[in-house]
Amino acid sequence: MGNFFRSRFMSFSYAFAGIRYVLKTQKNAWIHALISIVVIFLGIWLGIPPQNWAVIGLTLGLVWMAECMNTAIEIVFDLINPDSHPMVKIGKDVSAAGVLISALCAVFVGLVIFGPPLFEKLFFR
Repeated sequence: MGNFFRSRFMSFSYAFAGIRYVLKTQKNAWIHALISIVVIFLGIWLGIPPQNWAVIGLTLGLVWMAECMNTAIEIVFDLINPDSHPMVKIGKDVSAAGVLISALCAVFVGLVIFGPPLFEKLFFR
């Protein structure tokens, strides 16, 4: 039973090491972090309901997951072929597109969830 808990602990420590790596090496991760913090504070300030928090949490998670997967894919491509290759470029571009798509979806979700209460709070107080 001790090995089970130790292996679970190690799994979490590896995951947190991955998050640290992404934050240390990826400039866009800092943009995601800043926006994540702003979104959380905006949600608190607007007092959004619990079901909207669930959507916001899933959306933030989707963006962070895409950024982490993009970083992993880029690292693997660089390991496999450190020289420039057209297929590596396509793979990296498609991976980056996944991050862009998730971020655009997050903007849409943010507009839908935050738009009406923010508009009301700012203009009809």
